[in-house]
Amino acid sequence: MIGEWLDIGWLDEIPLRGSRVIEVADGDDIAVFRTGDGKVFALRDRCPHKHGRLSQGIVHGGAVACPLHNWRISLSSGEALGEDQGCTPTVPVRIDAGRVLIQRAAMLAAAA
Repeated sequence: MIGEWLDIGWLDEIPLRGSRVIEVADGDDIAVFRTGDGKVFALRDRCPHKHGRLSQGIVHGGAVACPLHNWRISLSSGEALGEDQGCTPTVPVRIDAGRVLIQRAAMLAAAA
């Protein structure tokens, strides 16, 4: 851990258009996504609709499709896209020397 940022591993450990799950004790997990163009986002691993695990969804551009009902969730805002309504909490992410760091306090709040 680096101050308020939690080091979760190397950027290359998150596949392009894929995800990695960070387990949070006594809360919902956090899903960390990497888009096809290499951008990284983190949000609660739970769809706001039927609570599907977003980490098991397919990443298309800047969104992930929920594996249960195909809702598209924006990776940057956590908002449902299109006509769907709902939001899942996001967690700030930064890259430092090839390491992925997520904001610890925001991660705990999102998982609560």
